[in-house]
Amino acid sequence: MTSDEARRISIFEGNVVLTKGTMQLRAERVVVRQDADGFQHASASGSPAKFRQKSDARGTQEGVWLDAEAQRIEVDERNERVEMHENARVTRDQDEVRGSYILYDQRSEFFSVSSPKDAPGARVRAVIQPKKPDAKK
Repeated sequence: MTSDEARRISIFEGNVVLTKGTMQLRAERVVVRQDADGFQHASASGSPAKFRQKSDARGTQEGVWLDAEAQRIEVDERNERVEMHENARVTRDQDEVRGSYILYDQRSEFFSVSSPKDAPGARVRAVIQPKKPDAKK
């Protein structure tokens, strides 16, 4: 681990496990930068890098775990966004999406998944499981 306090950057290498609340980031290399307001941005790379976090409960609905992996994962604490690059996969509850790039907005729980149009055989893949009807309706 190396840390440059003047530049507000820390570099972790090896079998890195970064934990903050329910968020866990595992990778071969993690670079953490802190902005002037104290928000952190983490860039993780590995074969693959892995991300895990439990969403907040909403009403009577308990939070669910989101598991993700990709060659590179960018976690932006200020904007509450996670970007997964190259061979990206996200599993949430029993649903799974795969693509070359996945953007996950943690505030709105919005996903955007894409793959390059010019790559042979490249496509977005999704498996969406049926949901049980809400018993309170």
